[in-house]
Amino acid sequence: MSCTSEFMLSGILQPLARDLGVSIPQAGLLVSAFAIGMVVGAPVLAAATLRLPRRTTLITLLAIFGLGQAAGALAPSYAVLFASRVISALACAGFWAVGAAVAVSLVPVTARARAMAVMVGGLSIANIAGVPAGALLGQHAGWRAAFWAVAALSVLGLVGVIALVPRTEVPTGEDRPRLRRELTIYRDKQVWLALIATAMNGAAVFALFSYLSPLLTDTAGLAESWVPTVLALFGVGALIGTFIGGRIADAHLFGTLFGGISASTAVLAVLALTAHSPVAAVALSLMLGVTAFTTAPALNARMFNVANAAPTLAGATTTAAFNIGNTLGPWLGGLAISAGWGYPAVAWTGAALAAVAVLTTALAFRLHRASAHSRVVASSAPAADAASVTKSAARSPEVAERP
Repeated sequence: MSCTSEFMLSGILQPLARDLGVSIPQAGLLVSAFAIGMVVGAPVLAAATLRLPRRTTLITLLAIFGLGQAAGALAPSYAVLFASRVISALACAGFWAVGAAVAVSLVPVTARARAMAVMVGGLSIANIAGVPAGALLGQHAGWRAAFWAVAALSVLGLVGVIALVPRTEVPTGEDRPRLRRELTIYRDKQVWLALIATAMNGAAVFALFSYLSPLLTDTAGLAESWVPTVLALFGVGALIGTFIGGRIADAHLFGTLFGGISASTAVLAVLALTAHSPVAAVALSLMLGVTAFTTAPALNARMFNVANAAPTLAGATTTAAFNIGNTLGPWLGGLAISAGWGYPAVAWTGAALAAVAVLTTALAFRLHRASAHSRVVASSAPAADAASVTKSAARSPEVAERP
C-alpha cells in the first residue's frame, strides 16, 4: 500500500493537475514531496525507534501513514496535499527501514539479495495492481478516490500487523542497539558510493516514470485510457526484474549491478529517440521495468554488505538513497519539460543519471577489488596463518561479493 501511494501519482497526474489548477511539472513535484519525506524519515525514524519493539513501531507508523492518506484525499489545496504527502512518507520511510532490517536479519549473508527481492516484490505488485487501479479510479471517480483507497488498504495492513507480527523484546546488554556505533558506517567511502549508485538509479527511473503518462498521451499519441495498461506493463517488467535480480545477485552482485544499470541506460536512450512511436513507448516501458528492478535486490544487498555492523541504519540509508533519487529525478525531469525540450527530454535525463550510476558502480568495484586483495595478501605470516586470513576474508560480506 505504501508503494502504491508513492507511485500512483504517475497515473493520476493529469486529472490532479487540472483539479488543483497547477502545471504538470508542479503536480510531478508531489512525487518528490513523498520522496523528500522518505529521505528525511528513514534515518531519523530508524534512529528514534532503534530501541523500541518492532511490532509497536510498525503499528504506529502504519497508523500515521493511513491518516496521511486520508488527509490527502480531503486536501482543499495543492499546499495541503503536498504537506500530507510528506507526513505519509515519513511514516512509510520508518516502516521500510525497520522492515528491511528485519528481513535481512532472518537470512544468512549469502541470501540477502533474495530476501530483499521479496520486499522489493511489493513494489512490483504495487506497479502491476495498485498504480493502474489508482489511474482507473482517478479517471472514473476522481483522483481523491485513489487516496481513499490507499487509506482503506492501510487499515487492512494495520489489522494484519496487529494479528500476525509477534511481540518481541528489544535486545539488552552488549547486544542492544547503539546509535553511536551504527553511525560509524558513514566513515566508509563504500557506503557513500553505494548510496550514490542507488540514488542515481532511482533518479533515472523516476525522471521518466513521473511523467510517463503525459509522454504516452502527448508524445506517443496514445489515449488516456491506455495509461493504466502501460503502467501495469511496467509493473510486470518490474516483477520479472525483481525475480531475476533476486536469483542472481547473491552470486554475482556487481555483475547484476553493471548489467542492470547499463541496460536501463540503453533503454532510456532508445526511448528518447523513439518516443513518438506508440509501439516503442509501450515496449520500452515494459523493458525499463525489467532492467530497473533487476538491480534493486543487488543495490539493497550491497548496502547491507558494506554497512554490515549497522543493519538498522543500513536499511534506512538504502531507503533514503532510493528516495533521494525519487526526489531528484522528477525535479530534473520537470526542469527539462519547463525548458521547452518536450517529454522525450525526461528519457534523456534518465539516461544521463543512469550513466552516472554505472560510473559510480565501477569505482566501487575497483575499491572493492583492491580491498579484497589487500585483506588476503597483506600478511607476511606463515602459510597456515595466511590460509586462516583467507578463510576469514571469505566470510566477510564485503570480500564475499563476486562480479
